[in-house]
Amino acid sequence: MIHSWATVAEALALMQNKKLRSLIVEPNDEDDAYGIVTETDIVYGVTAQEKDPSQVRIEQIMTKPCIVVNPDLSLTNVARLFANTGIQKAPVIKDKLLGIISVTDILMKIPIAQLSPSDIVSQKIGEAILHSRVCRDPEDQIAQESEIGWNVVEELESQEAK
Repeated sequence: MIHSWATVAEALALMQNKKLRSLIVEPNDEDDAYGIVTETDIVYGVTAQEKDPSQVRIEQIMTKPCIVVNPDLSLTNVARLFANTGIQKAPVIKDKLLGIISVTDILMKIPIAQLSPSDIVSQKIGEAILHSRVCRDPEDQIAQESEIGWNVVEELESQEAK
């Protein structure tokens, strides 16, 4: 969360440090509404306008009041709300801020068919490569990725044998 009187530079530092794409703007008092500031607000309202982020206040670019989601709402209804309003994220509030829900959260909850064994192997190899060190030399990188792939296959085969 951030205060409406904070600068965009402060918001950027917080967003970069915490790897966030939006911040909820705190109400100024108990009768005030929540707001939201997104990376899009910053890009369109500051960067594209060639404004100095240290001179622009959050209140100048935020959306307030923002659409809020009740935690009792079903994912289908949240998806409809997002589709009807064109928003991609919203704070979840019931008396107080509980969190944020986004279109990505909805996508991750959609039930899908189980992955085939070959898809699971590919997925595990991809994850292992992602978490390994990447070499600068393309030939070394191919050799390293091949070794990682075989290690994953051997690990899965040993788990299957148990």
